[in-house]
Amino acid sequence: MPRSRHNKLSVTHHHPSRFGQHAFEPIWRAERYLFAGQVPEDIAWWLFDENSLTARLVAACSGRFRVEVISQGWQRPMLNEEQCLKIPSSRHALIRQVYLYCDDKPWVFARTVIPKATLSGKEKQLSHLKNKPLGAVLFAEPTMQRSEVEVAEIKPGQRLFHTATAHLKADPASIWGRRSVFYLHDKPLLVSEIFLPDIPVIK
Repeated sequence: MPRSRHNKLSVTHHHPSRFGQHAFEPIWRAERYLFAGQVPEDIAWWLFDENSLTARLVAACSGRFRVEVISQGWQRPMLNEEQCLKIPSSRHALIRQVYLYCDDKPWVFARTVIPKATLSGKEKQLSHLKNKPLGAVLFAEPTMQRSEVEVAEIKPGQRLFHTATAHLKADPASIWGRRSVFYLHDKPLLVSEIFLPDIPVIK
C-alpha cells in the first residue's frame, strides 16, 4: 500500500494490560506484525490506505456524506490510548466520538483523543469542530505528520466494540479498526477509525 507523505516515526507499541477492565481493550498491531490472511480481504483496503479517510468515504458514497457527533467531553482515555499518547494515567483528555454516514447508514465510528496540551494556538479549533469532518482539518494542515497505522480486530465484550456498535440494529461478530497518532505543529492527537458492516467492499 502507498505510504502518506506525512509519515512520522512509528509510535512505540504497547500491549494493554491483561488484568482488570483493560483486558477487554483491543490489541493494536502494525501491519508488519500481522499474519498473512489475518485481516479480511474485504476490509484491508480501508485499513491500510493512508490517505484522508474523509475524502475516500465521500468518493465512495453515492449519496449524502455527513458527520454525526455522538459525544464530546473531557474523560480519562483507555489505558492503551494513554500509553500510545504517553499521557499520565491521572490526566483527562478531550474525547470526541462520531459516526460517519453515507445517507442513513453509518459506515465508520471514529474516536479522537486530544491531550489538553494539544489544544493550544491554532489547534484550539479542534475542540470546536461540531459536525465538520476532522480529516478535512488534518489533511489541510501543511505541518501534519502521522505515525504508523495500527489495526485491531474489535470483538464483543470489549468496551470499544459496544461503543462503536451501540446505534446499530444488530451486533456483528466482530469489527476491524485502525488508529494512528497525528501531529499538528508536533502536538499529538490519537484518531481511531472503526469500520462498520455497511462499509462498501473496495478491492
